[in-house]
Amino acid sequence: MITKRIIPCLDVRDGRVVKGVNFGGIRDVSSPVELAKYYSDSGADELVFYDITASAEGRGLFTDILTSVASQIFIPLTVGGGINTLEDFDRVLKCGADKVSVNSGAIRDPSLIGRAARRYGDQCVVISADVKRVNGVFTVFARGGRDNTGLEAIEWLRRCTGEGAGEVVLNSIDTDGVRRGFDIEMLRAVSDAVSVPVIASGGAGSVQDFVTLFKTLPRVDAGLAASILHFGDTTVADIKKALRDEGITVRLSYPKRAAPFLDKGETCGKNL
Repeated sequence: MITKRIIPCLDVRDGRVVKGVNFGGIRDVSSPVELAKYYSDSGADELVFYDITASAEGRGLFTDILTSVASQIFIPLTVGGGINTLEDFDRVLKCGADKVSVNSGAIRDPSLIGRAARRYGDQCVVISADVKRVNGVFTVFARGGRDNTGLEAIEWLRRCTGEGAGEVVLNSIDTDGVRRGFDIEMLRAVSDAVSVPVIASGGAGSVQDFVTLFKTLPRVDAGLAASILHFGDTTVADIKKALRDEGITVRLSYPKRAAPFLDKGETCGKNL
């Protein structure tokens, strides 16, 4: 069995990590630099960093905090938010990103995927899709879940991976932050439709949710988590131990810290 990855997700707004429910109800969590270092030290396989308001605000992803985050971690880093051009790819890669996640930029210009894959390689290009059921149809949303594109998600992701995207992050708006488990139905439909790695995002509320994910959908390669890790409900090590005990292959590691860094008082001097 392919080694399954556990990937913490940092949603960053105004220089702080935040978390909401169904892409709303945003709560402050911590400093992205300190939280990233904690997860790197704690055995996370990768880290995802999203500037969650860049696309909605029509700006590029600011790179000062990204550079600081990249300097503190020793695991692969995927970065997204406001990625609209090859120059945006180049900028975040030079700041330390290993992979670049594109969503709204690809919807505006689908040729961006192929052009980026040819320049940087398929392994560098991640298509991130924010998907919600609309009248029973899996539908792609843009600008941080604000705009209904009318695109049917399965065909859209087939097109994106056909153009050269080397990985899919499927963000279920329906289960985001609800903490009642991953969107198995949606993930099954996507993993059956594409031949590249699929990362599940949205809904993790317990260690058992990861066990259920990988046992039910062995083709899913990784699980993203935010709330249950950020607020100390569990740890990456706990998730991996449970998976290993269930016979699911994971990369074992030894965490350097026992509890997450939750800085509620410090404010960041620079906006992301």
